[in-house]
Amino acid sequence: MGVLKQVRDVLYEPRLKDVDVDSDQLLVIHKAILQEKPMMSEVFTEFYNLCISLDQKYFSGSGKRIEIGAGVSFFKKLYPEIVSTDIKRAENLDMVLDAQNMNLPEQSVRALYGLNCFHHFPEPCKFFNELKRVLITGGGCVLIEPYYGFVAKRFYQNVHEVETFDSSQIEWENSTLGFSSNANQALSYIVFIRDQKKFERLYPELEIVVHRPIHNYLRYLLSGGLNFRQVLPSWTSPIIKIAEFLLIPVSQIFALHHVIVIRKKITD
Repeated sequence: MGVLKQVRDVLYEPRLKDVDVDSDQLLVIHKAILQEKPMMSEVFTEFYNLCISLDQKYFSGSGKRIEIGAGVSFFKKLYPEIVSTDIKRAENLDMVLDAQNMNLPEQSVRALYGLNCFHHFPEPCKFFNELKRVLITGGGCVLIEPYYGFVAKRFYQNVHEVETFDSSQIEWENSTLGFSSNANQALSYIVFIRDQKKFERLYPELEIVVHRPIHNYLRYLLSGGLNFRQVLPSWTSPIIKIAEFLLIPVSQIFALHHVIVIRKKITD
């Protein structure tokens, strides 16, 4: 067993052992864990703020702002205008929404936000077709997904038993089982980086306007995320944040997440 896998087993959250990753019980436990971790909540708050700031900078027009794959998200608490959705019902959500087959009118959405959900989509092409249909012209989608750098690749290959990180996967389709298990965390790299020209050829109506690593990886890692125990106390968060700032020049090596912004083109 590799060192990372040994560390994973030691730090794995005891409440999650033997819990089906596709069950409602997982959401209940994840919600409790998030409420117990100020450091983790701070990281998610930064994710939400980033989504909004990118929306304001790159999107135009009026329409709904919708969070997809929300899970235990508290996005809506910070931005009440957000419509929080997921593929299965939960008490904190506004509606059930399948991102690959959205029950939304055409050209009714200004922005879609997805945090760590894109790599769970079995058929990404269906999602892109839905983007073309539901987005207003000038609207778009902000995705935050697992990164593919030196550290991230090795981290994601070892951190989850029920998900993979296979950057050599040929097709875009995922063999996802249920809602979560067997997803390929490298999917955003495959589609938007490795196969960017293919994406541009298949979806000329859509354009990738932003792609960059996110810098809050140390707090994400040391907080334990939603599945592992926190390594350092939350009062150390400001110190860790300073370290993240100093390490910005090498974020491409150490980052664990990246953000991709897709916009529906404005045509003459």
